[in-house]
Amino acid sequence: MRAVVQRVSRASVSVNGEVVGAIGQGVVVLVGVTHNDTREQAEWLAQKIAGLRIFEDEEGKMNLSLLDLDSRAALVISQFTLYADARKGRRPGFTDAAAPEIAEPLVAHFAGALRNYGIHVETGVFGAHMLVEIHNDGPVTILLER
Repeated sequence: MRAVVQRVSRASVSVNGEVVGAIGQGVVVLVGVTHNDTREQAEWLAQKIAGLRIFEDEEGKMNLSLLDLDSRAALVISQFTLYADARKGRRPGFTDAAAPEIAEPLVAHFAGALRNYGIHVETGVFGAHMLVEIHNDGPVTILLER
């Protein structure tokens, strides 16, 4: 699994002009799934993101995680393009991305694992054309892979 984690002051996701998920301060997590990913990897990724110290403390140092904040929020968006292969030619290939029947339940399991840490989780709509509005705070953007 791959995840792009962005610290945000706020974010939302819309489908067909309707907001389907929105958060204030927290993280946006773009999640990609490949063929051999497992529920255990999704749980590891959730634990890593929940404890990732990317929020500033009272001294302005990145020492706080979602678990340390009063308002814990994540917007989780499925993103198969994280497994794009653009090494050859100009058109990316997506053969490394898992099929929807594999990816969708793993993304849902990941979101559930985040919820188990007491994090308020909003999501996009799997497979839909989504417009994601991200107010990247910092900017802070971290790439994780498991």
